[in-house]
Amino acid sequence: MKRDKIIYWIATILTCAMMLLASVSGLMKSEQGIQLFKHLGYPEYLIGLLGVARILGIIAILTPGFPRLKEWAYAGFFFDLAGAAYSGYAVGDPLSMWALIYVQIIILFISYIFYHRLKKARTIAQAK
Repeated sequence: MKRDKIIYWIATILTCAMMLLASVSGLMKSEQGIQLFKHLGYPEYLIGLLGVARILGIIAILTPGFPRLKEWAYAGFFFDLAGAAYSGYAVGDPLSMWALIYVQIIILFISYIFYHRLKKARTIAQAK
């Protein structure tokens, strides 16, 4: 179980750090972020909305308890990343520009899988 906790926390911290970086740059409305959104064909106001949603997702994942909220946060992060990957593909960007998103999705899945492993282990331990 110790190994599972270590894997969970590494994946979760990496996921939250990536989302935090994306949300802070979005909330600061950097010129690079605005240009990227224009390139993808999205309205500029969406940058702030995604930034706030990511921060709320980070809080939900890192706060103990609230399992349903965590599920929604994981789903939101997945849809955010999957939408970003598809958007890059749809506008014809080369794989090198959006391949990192797939790495982020894999790390997100690892966090999610190990969250459920630890939750199941806790349930079994409490039943004893």
